[in-house]
Amino acid sequence: MNRVQIPTEPTGPLPDAWRECVGTGRLNLALRADYQESAALVQREIGFRYIRGHGLLSDDMGVLRESQGVTRYTFTYVDQVVDSWLRVGLKPFLELGFMPSAMASGDQTVFWWKGNVTPPRSHDDWAALVRAVLRHLIDRYGLEEVRTWPIEVWNEPNLTVFWEGADQAAYHRLYEVTARAVKDVDASLQVGGPVLSPGSDEWWAPFADFVAARDVPIDFVSRHAYSSGPVQKVPFGVYQTFERPQELLDQFDAPRRHLEGTALAGLPVHISEFNTSYRPDNPVHDTAWNAAYLAPVLAGGGDLVDSFSYWTFCDVFEEADIPTSLFHGGFGLLTHRQLRKPTYHLYAFMARLGRSVLARGEDHLVCRDDDGRVTVLAWQPVGGSDDGPYGSAPASHEVRLRLPVASDVAVVRRSVNETEGNAWTAWRELGRPRNPSERVLDLLRDASAPALRHYSLAAVDGHVDLDLVLGQHEVTLVELLPVTPDEHPGLDDRRLLGQDVVG
Repeated sequence: MNRVQIPTEPTGPLPDAWRECVGTGRLNLALRADYQESAALVQREIGFRYIRGHGLLSDDMGVLRESQGVTRYTFTYVDQVVDSWLRVGLKPFLELGFMPSAMASGDQTVFWWKGNVTPPRSHDDWAALVRAVLRHLIDRYGLEEVRTWPIEVWNEPNLTVFWEGADQAAYHRLYEVTARAVKDVDASLQVGGPVLSPGSDEWWAPFADFVAARDVPIDFVSRHAYSSGPVQKVPFGVYQTFERPQELLDQFDAPRRHLEGTALAGLPVHISEFNTSYRPDNPVHDTAWNAAYLAPVLAGGGDLVDSFSYWTFCDVFEEADIPTSLFHGGFGLLTHRQLRKPTYHLYAFMARLGRSVLARGEDHLVCRDDDGRVTVLAWQPVGGSDDGPYGSAPASHEVRLRLPVASDVAVVRRSVNETEGNAWTAWRELGRPRNPSERVLDLLRDASAPALRHYSLAAVDGHVDLDLVLGQHEVTLVELLPVTPDEHPGLDDRRLLGQDVVG
């Protein structure tokens, strides 16, 4: 295998679109202790900037209340949710939806928690609600702060499950009414859409034409990306086929391609949801394969979009139903009770990378900091369902790099694969307990820690050779730290029993 020579000079900064936003279950769930503990952990170890989820205006948030003919806007739960996010450094990426039942034109709902997905009976009343919510947020958090929060109009209106009849004209009307209501509050607030699901790029041209023809405000465009095929149901779960990872990057690039030459060309692009599977009960989300699959997406997605938001940060999530097992294929980077999944570690590894990119390849991303620390994210490339049951991934994969360094280095390597840093594998070996005891949870927490190795390398002519053998579906982070030995007079490790090397 040929060794890859890594350049000395960086190509530019590492884009951070991967950490710009993360998804969440419906907003009401943020009132729970498990959710708040998970958010605090994610922020300590990864550090996202924004968070987006459904249900800001759904009935369980209690924003629109009626009693004996009197209507009241109530923000008790909204304030608690937003306060909890801001405490851990998360700003809201506001999704305006779903429809309060008292304002809805129909009774069609989505999800176990029954979010109403019909247009408003009165668009004037809807606009008044939007203005009231934004004015309250400004009063509480300040205009300059709320100006930094993107405001998205609805969710996947191209799907009948999320918007009655997937009525494009009705969505255009909702978008216009909403966008104008947002700008009525303050012209600098950011509003956008159309929040399309995969497979509906035919909506881009009509949306762009409508917005341009009517001079409707728009500050960004948004879309979702998933790479899974049709659902094959089993009790309390599903299986699906998958395209190759490049499919997600192609979907990221779709808004730019489809809006080229329109009035919306050049607007910021937010992928406000993405993952492998679009189902919250597909076991793939819990696996090391999921992390290896998404590694090239995180490494390259920032070249294509302004943000791409992993759906979701934790398994406190109830769209299909209440989860019936600790591991159940949930979207989350974390399970309930804060067990870190392999994909969580992929994100934590990304958070440790250096600031400047030295090189990118099909199985590696090399970065450097100004202090000389060199970091390598490496992964075993995997494919999709057409490439075999493991995405054509063999039992191991080699990565051989020649890295520029200014001195000898200490090497610290963290790894996640089928057996290391993989609580899901340990859970299976323990008999798949749906409700594990505290003792088993402690074991699973231990099993979820990445494998850690450390050694040193001597620099030769301003470089070191790094040879990595990755296990199946492995993602690994290697840090090379410059070594400047300190003085320790009289220290001689040979005088210690069992030691034959001076350290």
